[in-house]
Amino acid sequence: MEIADSIALAMGAAWTSGINLYATVAVLGIMAATGHIVLPEQLAILQSPEVIAIASFMYLVEFFVDKTPGADSAWDAVHSFIRIPAGAVIAAQAMAPVSQEAQFIAFLLGGAITTSAHGTKAASRLMINTSPEPFSNWFASITEDITAIGALWLTFNHPYVIIGFVIVFFIFALWITPKIIKAFRAILSKLASFFSPKQAPPMAAPPVTAPPLPDERGPDPGP
Repeated sequence: MEIADSIALAMGAAWTSGINLYATVAVLGIMAATGHIVLPEQLAILQSPEVIAIASFMYLVEFFVDKTPGADSAWDAVHSFIRIPAGAVIAAQAMAPVSQEAQFIAFLLGGAITTSAHGTKAASRLMINTSPEPFSNWFASITEDITAIGALWLTFNHPYVIIGFVIVFFIFALWITPKIIKAFRAILSKLASFFSPKQAPPMAAPPVTAPPLPDERGPDPGP
């Protein structure tokens, strides 16, 4: 593989791992096993039947969990500890044929790229879950799956396009993620104030009246 192809594979696979790790592993493994792509020797393990079977099964589980409001955010929270290191490792192994220095740099940058994709997805899902209807979750999940598979196709057919796309997305994620989190916190604050019991206004204390002053004229002398 040329250096540009290795960079495209490292960046593209790291990005798609943040969106859907299991789909990334399954698609890379199936395409390599069927001879449609050639993976570096360090990633050849992805085309083993065992890895393909497990990745496909986990993708099937995620396919349904990811479309369930609330469960998708919990799934994303747990996979913060799975997608990010896995994306970093895949990126590092993709750059292994270049040099050890490139492999280590790819590990660091691959983790950052995976984090940006995963963070944007998780933050967006939190916003979507504020909607009462489930169709937005289905639409978002299916769109993410198609996007991840399409990005892998670009990785092997148009490497420079995927490199440019990932760079632009990384910059965009740095800009948009804090705004999404801020908006989500504002929504939670409004919901909390809406459902919190309203307290009755405190009763005003009765006015304090001064006792009557004694008559300074003295007692009435009478007739």
